[in-house]
Amino acid sequence: MSNINLEKLLEKRKQLLSELSQHPALLHGTWVERYNVCSRPNCKCHRGEKHGPSYHIAVMEDGKQRQHYIRLANKDLALAGLKQNETVENILYEITKINLELMKEGIYEDK
Repeated sequence: MSNINLEKLLEKRKQLLSELSQHPALLHGTWVERYNVCSRPNCKCHRGEKHGPSYHIAVMEDGKQRQHYIRLANKDLALAGLKQNETVENILYEITKINLELMKEGIYEDK
């Protein structure tokens, strides 16, 4: 690979790493909408009209899934945070491809 192409890869990686800092509100998890049945025996939820939805984000913590309740007022913020996570994952994928190419060329560094 030519020096020009290697310089382009290094510059692209630098730009992608810089872009990571532009997503401070990211949320790493999965969106969950729950519908529940209550304990009142004559409630409509026992006839199929469940209560909800209530919103949660499922995240892995210490090897276990944990769901965090999201207030309705924060629904749009949470969804935007999950969207930022998608963007960050795409950036990480691109950085990985670049680093593998640099490794192949023998100039990969972890700095």
